[in-house]
Amino acid sequence: MYRNKQTIVLASGSPRRQQYLKGMGLEFTVKTGSVVEQPVTGEKPDDFVIRMAAEKAAEVSALYPEAWVISGDTVVCLDKKILGKPSGMKEAVALLMALSGREHRVITGFCVLHGDRGVKVVESVTTYVRFVQYSEKIALAYAATGEWIDKAGAYGIQGIGGCLVESIDGSYSNVVGLPLCQLLQVLLTHDVIEPALPGIARGTVAS
Repeated sequence: MYRNKQTIVLASGSPRRQQYLKGMGLEFTVKTGSVVEQPVTGEKPDDFVIRMAAEKAAEVSALYPEAWVISGDTVVCLDKKILGKPSGMKEAVALLMALSGREHRVITGFCVLHGDRGVKVVESVTTYVRFVQYSEKIALAYAATGEWIDKAGAYGIQGIGGCLVESIDGSYSNVVGLPLCQLLQVLLTHDVIEPALPGIARGTVAS
């Protein structure tokens, strides 16, 4: 659907973010950094994901100052508490039971940065997700699939975890890990990408 006009580097090892960009037809290099993902005392979830996205982009941009660097960070919040990635199956089941029958927020911060040009756009997007009420047996059965591994909140909405979701208010792709609509608008605004129209050469899209 889209194609590059300029060089893109994705500062994320997330296969889900990579799949989204590839699905849009974009070409990019993947380069991950070493930013420690840990909120400071009293830091709000929105501020945390924005800070993480900015720090990840800055670290990679230092290596690719001539490219457009894209980064992202996603957290799951229940009330005011950030739910991290479970360390094992027991913690995964505990997180799933905490979410049962309740609404939680999924917040993603993303950054688009060009070092040489001094362009930096950082935004956060929030989606509200409500889970059905389920038993511990269902939580155990889902956890046994292993889908919770390396996922904030211990579930993947794009996979089997979708069966736990009663409703969603906001961006679906944001829950997966990248608010695609908002990101694409930033890339289009800064002329990083363009629509890939059949039979029209690159850079000759009619206004």
